[in-house]
Amino acid sequence: MAVMRPITENPALSPVTEGVDDEVAQRLALALRCVTVSTEDPAHTADAEFARLAAHLETSFPRVHAELALTTFGHSRLYRWQGAEAGPVSAILLAHQDVVPVDDAQRWTHPPFDGVVDDEFIWGRGAIDDKSRVLAVLEAVESALAAGTRPRHTMFLAFGHDEEVFGDGGAVRMARYLRDQDVRAQLLLDEGGVITEGVADGVDRPVASIMLGEKGYATVRLSVTETGGHSSMPGKQTAVGRLARAVARVQDHPMPLRLTPVIADMLARMREVLPEPRRRLLELTDARGLARLAGPLVARVMATGPTTEALVRTTTAPTVISGGVKANVLPQSAEALVNFRILPGDSVAAVLAHCTRVIRDIGVAIDLVGPVSEPSRFTAPGPAFDMVAELASSVVPGIVTTTGIVPGATDSRHYDGLAATRCNFAPIVLTAADLERIHGTDERISRLNYARLIEFNRRLIERLAAAPEAGGAPR
Repeated sequence: MAVMRPITENPALSPVTEGVDDEVAQRLALALRCVTVSTEDPAHTADAEFARLAAHLETSFPRVHAELALTTFGHSRLYRWQGAEAGPVSAILLAHQDVVPVDDAQRWTHPPFDGVVDDEFIWGRGAIDDKSRVLAVLEAVESALAAGTRPRHTMFLAFGHDEEVFGDGGAVRMARYLRDQDVRAQLLLDEGGVITEGVADGVDRPVASIMLGEKGYATVRLSVTETGGHSSMPGKQTAVGRLARAVARVQDHPMPLRLTPVIADMLARMREVLPEPRRRLLELTDARGLARLAGPLVARVMATGPTTEALVRTTTAPTVISGGVKANVLPQSAEALVNFRILPGDSVAAVLAHCTRVIRDIGVAIDLVGPVSEPSRFTAPGPAFDMVAELASSVVPGIVTTTGIVPGATDSRHYDGLAATRCNFAPIVLTAADLERIHGTDERISRLNYARLIEFNRRLIERLAAAPEAGGAPR
């Protein structure tokens, strides 16, 4: 069942059509059995489970750990693969070891941390997000080392341990270390985009979304304080009522629609495979003209569904509301949390100003809570993007490759400015149902998708190793 060819062959000529063998599948499964659930409280970090995972990686990939220099930052792991020549760094490959908690393990087909392998799938929390990418990169590097491959220019592998809780103890520290070393790479590659099948409305070909950046993140707390008292003698409004009105105003008055240049580029690249009415709307302009001339109309069309609306608007999501202690007691306080994912061109300050403007009530306090990040800077598609797109097409032929924005948050935002080109992408083919398994029930990866992921990384390493010039700024 094994399909991994020696890296010394020319793999770019053939697609991946078979899944990984049992040995490769079991290495991932063993990693999934390590319960590396991330937590915002450092005192409750799953130290023993991260240690188990570290031991498994070091045992499974002996050449990597013998030949690459490893620096740890807590449980995060930064590998330096020294290049044969001095010069710019070719790539920084990111992935993360931690996973989110499981809500209801009884609903899973297999227990979420049992790492079950069957004929088609490898099951478990982290199978897609994101241990498969950690293991796939290591599989590719181990194979390259066994074949005698060495990169012309230095590469880094950076595997965080707290991405799911915003990366302060892992990615932030590793990125700071790389900045202190004056590192600037040709390519930064992280999770975020995949190849979707049957997800883009009216498109009958798989779509590979190679993301060039991500939206920002902010949670706004709305809070109200009142006198309280007996419910038999209420005033004109209670704290709960006042807060509910504020939440409704924020939700009913979202931030403006806007077609950004990166989404205009995404649509221009997809134009040929879109249904006729939408293709006609786009066919008269290039990406720059589309954003300028047809942008408002296109944005309104995209706003008809939540998936595409997230690409053209800073989204507003009330997620938590609380207040009151008893049915016959007027509440003295109430508060709500509203989560915003911020479109490039907007900002955290703009979100706060928007909330103040639409709520129009000085009795509602508005402030930020928890982690905050501005939208990332976006790099234009260039040679590194073209290389990633070409390799994706070699692994999964017949796809449409395009750009995009990561709607969530990834570790790569902490590496802003460390690479000439940033790509968030993995060449795995997922349906809408598969996407729901990420952070959800029955997370799994097919043997075929895992083979694609490993082979893509093998081809990327081979391409970077052979490149006469890595690109980017010095170091």
